[in-house]
Amino acid sequence: MDDGAAEAEALRLRLAAVARKWLEDPRADYAGKITDAASQKGHALNSLVLAGARISLSEHGRVVCSFHVPPPLTDSDGTWHAGALAAAVDNMCSAVVFTVVGAPTSTVHYGLSYFSPVACNEEVQLDGRVVGRKGKLTAAVVRVRKMGSGELVAIGRQWMTPAWPTKSNKSRSKL
Repeated sequence: MDDGAAEAEALRLRLAAVARKWLEDPRADYAGKITDAASQKGHALNSLVLAGARISLSEHGRVVCSFHVPPPLTDSDGTWHAGALAAAVDNMCSAVVFTVVGAPTSTVHYGLSYFSPVACNEEVQLDGRVVGRKGKLTAAVVRVRKMGSGELVAIGRQWMTPAWPTKSNKSRSKL
C-alpha cells in the first residue's frame, strides 16, 4: 500500500470513528472531542433521540446502530413518536454522510416513509448508508427495523450538502 492509499484509509477510519462517537455522545464535535453542551444548539434533542444507542458498525459510507425506544420518546398511544423517529433518522443520515464527506452537513431534501409503529422499550435497528453522490450533494438512506421480527418500521431518504464551504466545496452564493 502506497503512502497516498494509507493516508486515505487512515482518514476513512478517523471519520468513521468520529461519526460513531457523535452518535454515542452528541456533545462530541467534528474532531471527536467532547464539548460543552451549552455551546451546541439542538444538543438536548440530539442527546435524547438516540440515547443509549449501541453502534455495531461505523465505516466509510455505512453506520448501523440499535437501541430501545425509551418512554420519553413515545406518544399518547405508547408508541415511538413520529417526530422522535424522524430526528433519529436525521442524526443517522448526518453521521453516515460525515463518514464520506468529512464535514458537518445540512439537509437539502428529506423524505420519510412510516410503515409500522414501535412500542415503548422495543428494540430497533437503524441501518444508514450513503447511496449516491452528485456534485456537492450526497444521498443517504436509513432503514429502521424491529430487532425481534425484522419488520420494517420506516425508511428515511436525505440529500445533504456540507454545512459550510470546504476547500473542494467553495460557494459563490452571497446567501
